[in-house]
Amino acid sequence: MKPDTIAPQVHGLFDPATWTVTYVVHNGAGSACAIIDPVLDYDPKAGRTGHTSADKVIDYVQSNGLRVAWILETHAHADHLSAAPYLKARLGGRLAIGSHITAVQKVFKGIFNLEPGFKPDGSQFDHLFKDGETFAVGELAGEVLYVPGHTPACVAYRIGDAVFVGDTLFMPDVGTARCDFPGGDAKTLYASTRKLLSLPPQTRLFMCHDYPPGGRAVRFETTVAEQRAHNIHVHDGVSEEAFVAMRTQRDATLEMPVLILPSVQINIRAGQLPPAEDNGTTYLKIPVNAV
Repeated sequence: MKPDTIAPQVHGLFDPATWTVTYVVHNGAGSACAIIDPVLDYDPKAGRTGHTSADKVIDYVQSNGLRVAWILETHAHADHLSAAPYLKARLGGRLAIGSHITAVQKVFKGIFNLEPGFKPDGSQFDHLFKDGETFAVGELAGEVLYVPGHTPACVAYRIGDAVFVGDTLFMPDVGTARCDFPGGDAKTLYASTRKLLSLPPQTRLFMCHDYPPGGRAVRFETTVAEQRAHNIHVHDGVSEEAFVAMRTQRDATLEMPVLILPSVQINIRAGQLPPAEDNGTTYLKIPVNAV
């Protein structure tokens, strides 16, 4: 059986506070698994973190007797903090992200004026994936697809017949990700969407977020065929020129995500908090008029 025809079990946990889906991917009870895009709860009013969302992941992993091989980030998220270190400490596994995270780290080290000891070399992660690199989740074969545009470091993970697309695509009635963050580019995103949509039509695509319009129920699984037929931004027949014009106009109207400033400075550290200051307290920075 070809690796891309194997259908792994995919369990999605939706976090309504950030509209984020965390996935646990495995080959049945007792097998190895990968955790993708885990969420650390964060109250921006109080500056407090919590683990309700991450504990649901732990409960699922343990109740199914799964062994964590990988904790995978699709990119340095701007809308939620990563719970990767919390999960790694309790479940094990290697923490990985795409190799272009270093470009994002360099930009935001300057924006946040981070401490000299912060190295923008990706060393905070256990592994940096290159485009096309393969990896194993037990008996499941995985492949990394570089899909920049939303950020310069976005990757998708193909595990069997399932692809975890990060923010590159949303459900067909929502469209595609914004491209106005530092290093984002609409033309590049268009190419990345076509890369994903050139996969076999039956390929399952799993979204990192859902923002359901019109009161529909939350959904986060679709297929290449469904996206090509119905995605409101990149269905078949939409040209690069039309997409770039639409995306540029739309992005100019969007507010920044509520959690972008705390999220990015945590997530470029692989989910670790900044070093505590001499009073024992950790602080996040809010750069004024910089983003």
